[in-house]
Amino acid sequence: MEAAKLLEILHLAEKLKDTTRHCYTSGGRHESVAEHSWRITLMAYWVSDEFPEADLLKILKMCLIHDLGEIFTGDIPVSRKTAADEAREEALLLEWTDSLPSPYREEMRALYDEMIARQTLEARIYKAMDSLEAVIQHNESDVSTWEPHEFELNRHYAEDRVAFSPYLTELRRLIRAETEDRIREFEAREKQTT
Repeated sequence: MEAAKLLEILHLAEKLKDTTRHCYTSGGRHESVAEHSWRITLMAYWVSDEFPEADLLKILKMCLIHDLGEIFTGDIPVSRKTAADEAREEALLLEWTDSLPSPYREEMRALYDEMIARQTLEARIYKAMDSLEAVIQHNESDVSTWEPHEFELNRHYAEDRVAFSPYLTELRRLIRAETEDRIREFEAREKQTT
């Protein structure tokens, strides 16, 4: 890739550092999309020993690029994202991807197609990491920042996305236990203040 094109792409990707998600960090500030992408990439690396048959490099690439479309649309929480929102984000992302030089244009397009279809082991692992990280981050944030529907959502979100793996199913069970603990602590605090 030409250095000037690389610099242009890096400037665009930097926007994800300032694109916030609706979730908060444990320190009380909004999490950025870049931080979310970084942590799901770490998660994929650290669970890779459970999936020795999977192409780790492909999974890491999926994790790194999965939310680049939010450069153009911002983050729309899953509970508010419509089919029209998804289509718009995908169209803008693919239009931008088509402007990239080879071989990145073709590789990224193939990765996005695979991620959308979610038929391969790599795509299922990436999507599980993406979904589980969101619940973990909610558990790490102050429960008072949760939207009312997130109490129930965080109890069950991603169960379907981990069902292919006993290991990830167990991880999801542990995350649910943390969710229940956080909700109980929050409810106990709320009772004390009323």
